[in-house]
Amino acid sequence: MKKYALLLVLSFPVTFAFSQSFSHGVGLSLFVTTEKNGNAAAGEGFTYSPRFNFIEQQDFSLSVGIPLTVGISGSYSANYNSYNGNSVDNSLGFMFNAPLILNFNMGAGSSKDNESRFGWYIGGGVGYHYGVYNQDTTDIYGNGYTQSVHMNAVGPVGNIGIRFAVGRGTHNVEARLLYMKGMDVSKANIFGMGALFNF
Repeated sequence: MKKYALLLVLSFPVTFAFSQSFSHGVGLSLFVTTEKNGNAAAGEGFTYSPRFNFIEQQDFSLSVGIPLTVGISGSYSANYNSYNGNSVDNSLGFMFNAPLILNFNMGAGSSKDNESRFGWYIGGGVGYHYGVYNQDTTDIYGNGYTQSVHMNAVGPVGNIGIRFAVGRGTHNVEARLLYMKGMDVSKANIFGMGALFNF
């Protein structure tokens, strides 16, 4: 019993040594997806980025967030077919990107109490990406044709970004870069960039 009481007493300073807070932002993101047997696909969407700081110090914080992007993506391809001649195919469809990311934040935007005008962050985690792209293939006669393929990719993700404080409050503008590697059959490389306004 004494051991449990001592553990409880020692855990209080650790628990209250760090403050915690929630923040969120909105913005636009662009994605480019390349796949080993397909054509590059480009996408654009709206991003909502909730973030929870579970450790905060005066100059830095550790946070977990899910920057969700919903939009459209598509790709373009051209093939030659001996029966039909040249053919052009375009695909356009729904896009969704949802990474769960642990970030180390420094300076502006790291917490609501930080008064720095400039900040940055870096982190990683795991993500999910859904989109549409064109895949070139051939039939048994060697004629090329294109098919539209739906991607459901899950894999590791990393991101890095900078923040600039605006006004006299805790608001800031953020620019971010993202890379994700799909571990499904597509083995897709997913590159992203975005700009957000954080409240």
